[in-house]
Amino acid sequence: MNAGRTLSICGVAAVTVGVVAGWAAYDGVMTGVVCVLVAALALAVGIAVGRRWGRGRGVVPPTAVPPAPALGDLLQRVFSATDEGLVVVDRSGAAVLANGRACELGVVVDDKPDARAIAACAEVRERGTAVAVDLSPLDQRGRRPAAVLARVRPLGDGYTMVEATDTSDAVRLEATRRDFVANVSHELKTPVGAVGLLAEAVLDAADDPAEVRRFGTKIVSEANRLGNLVTELIALSRLTGAEGLPELSRVAIDEVVDEALGRTRLSAEAARIEIVVDKPIGLEVDGDQTLLITALCNLIENAIAYSPAETPVSVSRRKAGDSVEIAVTDRGIGIAPEHQRRVFERFFRVDPARSRATGGTGLGLAIVKHVLANHGGEVRLWSSPGTGSTFTMRLPLAPDRAPVHIGGTT
Repeated sequence: MNAGRTLSICGVAAVTVGVVAGWAAYDGVMTGVVCVLVAALALAVGIAVGRRWGRGRGVVPPTAVPPAPALGDLLQRVFSATDEGLVVVDRSGAAVLANGRACELGVVVDDKPDARAIAACAEVRERGTAVAVDLSPLDQRGRRPAAVLARVRPLGDGYTMVEATDTSDAVRLEATRRDFVANVSHELKTPVGAVGLLAEAVLDAADDPAEVRRFGTKIVSEANRLGNLVTELIALSRLTGAEGLPELSRVAIDEVVDEALGRTRLSAEAARIEIVVDKPIGLEVDGDQTLLITALCNLIENAIAYSPAETPVSVSRRKAGDSVEIAVTDRGIGIAPEHQRRVFERFFRVDPARSRATGGTGLGLAIVKHVLANHGGEVRLWSSPGTGSTFTMRLPLAPDRAPVHIGGTT
């Protein structure tokens, strides 16, 4: 029994006591009336205090409790709110009940179930056990999901239920995995095969020092290419996997630019490319300095590889609102519009022959994309065929450091 009811009962008891005391009083009628009034006041106080204390303890008055919905209404709500497409099909193959999600997935069109679903329902009624059926849209040009997998279950009395799920993400992930494995196998096979052939050539030319040196140089080149590919695959795997970034620290943008320029200087000199740099800006970001340097190096190396000799590559930085941008611009061959969305894909090359000639792995821009994404930033591309390209790294600025108070002064 809750506190409100207890106190109310106490009030009723007070009334009873007061009435009895009034009639039992021997010193006059007025004394009994006073007792009744006192008891009535106790009743009112008991009811008020009981209600207030009951509310404080989470007790809801009976009149405030909404009526419970009917079981059928609750089932209808669940049927409509689920993320799966649900359809109840009768013996004739008609949809007697379907939620909105089933229509979105294309399981029901114009109040008629998909023919594949109807056939599966007939099989379930015959076998009495659930079966799976692929209900992916036959026309991939529509807006419906690319892949839909359903399970049909018997309900008895000739009724069956179709439970459809959008599996597009899983299908795309599996396709990406297959493509990645195929690409890695192909990319590894090329340098490994080249090293094997060159090693045989060295053995055949053992008596010719000049040929041994020539083939040996090519072996070193292919070995370096193979090593770079493995290194970048490991880096990309870490960036795209569950492994998070190490503890972030304050990174000076000017230091990232200076270090990246130092690492790419030899490549620029070998290709007879001049790198033009703007003035320092003194801005900082929160991040991993090694990864940011790697990303910028990849952009600069990419600009050098796709630029004609004696043309400049510029590196500039600027503040853009709450972010900082580092832009790498070349005057090279440029990128066609149909290729611009794909340049950040793994192993995609605008010019495969040129990339192989320069020792490119096809992973550099993919690494840039994931490094920026893991830092809360992005990489942007502007390009025009025959004019050149600009890749821009955009990173959120680090918040201002709080002032340090020492001895009462700032």
